[in-house]
Amino acid sequence: MSGAVFLGVDLGTQSVRAAAVDDDGPLPAVASRALHSSRWRADDGSARHEQDPAAWCAAVDAVVAEVVAGLADPAAVRGIAVDGTSGTVVALGAAGGPAGPGVMYDDARGHRHAERVRTVGAELWDRLGYRVGETWALPTLLALGPAPGYRHQTDVVTAHLVGAPTASDASTALKSGYDALDGRWPVEVFEELGLDPTTLPTVVAPGSVLGGVGAAVAGRTGLAAGTPVVAGMTDGCAAQLAAGAVAPGQWNAVLGTTLVLKGVSETLLRDPGGTVYCHRGPQGGWWWPGGASNTGATVLADLVDPSRFEALTAALDRDPVRPPVVLPLPGRGERFPFAAPDAEGLWLPDDGGAARPLCELAAAVGEEAAFAGVAEGVAFVERLAFERVAALGADVSGTRSITGGATANRWWNQRRADVLGVPLDRPDQAEPAVGMALLAQAAVAADGGDPDLVAAARAVRDAAAVETCEPRPDAALEDRYARFRAALAERGWVDP
Repeated sequence: MSGAVFLGVDLGTQSVRAAAVDDDGPLPAVASRALHSSRWRADDGSARHEQDPAAWCAAVDAVVAEVVAGLADPAAVRGIAVDGTSGTVVALGAAGGPAGPGVMYDDARGHRHAERVRTVGAELWDRLGYRVGETWALPTLLALGPAPGYRHQTDVVTAHLVGAPTASDASTALKSGYDALDGRWPVEVFEELGLDPTTLPTVVAPGSVLGGVGAAVAGRTGLAAGTPVVAGMTDGCAAQLAAGAVAPGQWNAVLGTTLVLKGVSETLLRDPGGTVYCHRGPQGGWWWPGGASNTGATVLADLVDPSRFEALTAALDRDPVRPPVVLPLPGRGERFPFAAPDAEGLWLPDDGGAARPLCELAAAVGEEAAFAGVAEGVAFVERLAFERVAALGADVSGTRSITGGATANRWWNQRRADVLGVPLDRPDQAEPAVGMALLAQAAVAADGGDPDLVAAARAVRDAAAVETCEPRPDAALEDRYARFRAALAERGWVDP
């Protein structure tokens, strides 16, 4: 037992959270503070979403101070790492600090620049295996216009912790156009776009030590001055780490408002359809591919009050129904496991008739059958997602964990296991802040080498309560999945 403690900080959309781990796994010391956003629609209809960078730093100080105060030995903290929302950026002023608001990951002010970015960097994006999105950081930087510098959300916070400018991590820099294969900013692409590469931060691998906690933050938080500040990853990667998907073949599916799939591959996955992109992981030169679907619990919440989910699924346990085949999209468009901007939710009547709009489902089949069909449909999308990454060359034979708010419903967890045909593990602790604490722990132990995330995650898993759902064979379910897939192929959304 080393007695050392490590902190992780998660910069989410709605809050900042901090957590601590030691040799035995997560500690009960956790803290959170709310964050506030400004959201509106611009004259052209595109989304705007901003936050105050100063509020990020103040909230970080508050949660770190609370966690440190709750430790048996505050002096035992040996490192801290921070994750942030992927694609959130800030323009700097002449003095080197933020000159305006933080432009959030889902702000679309760069949408008019996205196609030009895709065209100018087409060869690079093809080599890296992804398609630049309209809300990615690189188009956003062009929309912000010339500035003395630009930084990502985590860069602002790590500079605050250290008291001086810090490097960015390769995971956070991905949506700004960082070339993770060559390990550099693509200067020639940036120059053609009119973006000065010197305005962007130096980039290091996740797990690199950025510096030590400065005296000012030490005085406010109780951390010892000089405590190592470790380069983190995006919030999605942090959650993946906490869930234990850190070795090739291991995957984590997060089911909340949407469905997000993330895993580990020994090789870079290149997706011609642009539905999957890969972060460079901290260990072994491995890649962390992932994709996000528009389906998720939102579709069920539109159908029935979430407070009634448990009652409905209890009724389905007592008296199972044959659910209709459903593609559960909440609006127009899907981005993963297939890219179809015009796709809309639909369901297939049992009589073999034509597909019908999702809005007609509940009235036609009843609430319980509609609920079961939508829940199963989300699982069908998840199965299709695994088929997609496997077709791109990913190993999907390892353990699969499930996290996210929707995993509180055990009936749905079981249905997902039945659809996927593999055991699903639901850990009781998979917070992104815990993932960052584990990264800090592994990085400090590595002392400049590759952090051993496999060992760090194993220690947490051994200490955690894990609920496993074993799959149950169901021929009728397989028939429904075949109909589901055939309907998508008929519309040209997936291969026949």
